[in-house]
Amino acid sequence: MDMIERYSKSNRKILQTVRVQLDKDEECNFSGLACLSGQAVRRVEEERSDYRQPFAQDADRILHSKAYARYIDKTQVFSLVDNDHITHRALHVQMVSRISRTVGRFLGLNEDLIEAIALGHDIGHPPFGHEGERILSKLCQQHGLSSFQHNIQSVQFLDRFERDGAGWNLTLQVLDGILCHDGEVHGQRLAPQRRKDFKLHETELAAKLQDPGLDLMPMTLEGCVVRLADTIAYIGRDIEDAIELGLVRRLDLPKTCTAVLGSSNGTIVYTLVTDLLLNSMRVRDAGRDSTADDYIGFSEEVGAALKELKIFNYQHIYTNPAFKPDFVKIRRCYEQLFDYYLDQLHRVEQEGGDRHFLRSMSSNYVTSHTPAAMVRDYLAGMTDAFFLRRAAAIGCEVPERIC
Repeated sequence: MDMIERYSKSNRKILQTVRVQLDKDEECNFSGLACLSGQAVRRVEEERSDYRQPFAQDADRILHSKAYARYIDKTQVFSLVDNDHITHRALHVQMVSRISRTVGRFLGLNEDLIEAIALGHDIGHPPFGHEGERILSKLCQQHGLSSFQHNIQSVQFLDRFERDGAGWNLTLQVLDGILCHDGEVHGQRLAPQRRKDFKLHETELAAKLQDPGLDLMPMTLEGCVVRLADTIAYIGRDIEDAIELGLVRRLDLPKTCTAVLGSSNGTIVYTLVTDLLLNSMRVRDAGRDSTADDYIGFSEEVGAALKELKIFNYQHIYTNPAFKPDFVKIRRCYEQLFDYYLDQLHRVEQEGGDRHFLRSMSSNYVTSHTPAAMVRDYLAGMTDAFFLRRAAAIGCEVPERIC
């Protein structure tokens, strides 16, 4: 018996009535610039009724996806470190979700939409963080694919890979927020580019594939909030991790930054969130036609300090030669695994048989993806540990964890 059918029509009607009231409450309580649940758009309309509002449903779908479970062993910044206090991708995503929901609540925005975007924004990250992304991108280009970009891969996983290739049929607003979450914005304002549809979404996705430097803006203020919260979540936390590992000292932080933002992650997050709220509070009371208020951002002083702190992080943490795991070995593992799985697919084409590592994928997924694209998806979905186990299994020399 269908789970929904187990409950009587009268009981289900009670929950549906509450949902209708929740939708009405949004119209009364949210900012006029918020994205209401009633505005959610899916590529394929779903016939089955659900008492959950659509963006809450999307958050649940992402949370219960296989790709979300693999966050737990994905590098955030520091790879192969034998230290349980160092941030991993799952913790970063939770921080982004928490920060962005706080901002959304104060500005009268849709927290369900914010949460769904935040939970899914980094699902496409491959093993070993941004360095792994660069390695995989080169391999993709060598095999006739476009460059690898984790935000595009996040959309790929949730829209075309999960559920054996059927995808989760997420709303346009969530997919757009995930696609447009990246980009270093140093201007004072971040304004949404509204009036998008799925056709434009596909156009932007294709354009971003061809030009990784293309700066795409989210279609909702909720997407803009997540984009800024992403930076707020990592900027100070990466400093704390670097201090834990002895890469930098707190005294090394630029005085011009600490005078404005503070010198600890907690102070930095609090300062950035407070400043963002105070400089965006007009959004809360804005009406539907308040186009002049349709943006969020930091004050000039805090924005300048944040920009300087980003530069410090890049110079002293992200590109610091004092701490670099053996990426030569990791690159070789990527190359050999890519060739190995590509060879497996070619053998299936020539000799028939089972696609060992993608045996569950639908025929639609297989026919719409080249062998190289399927290998890209498989490698990108691996956790760090699984990647190393598979590399060792085919004879690769794998790097050791650093104590």
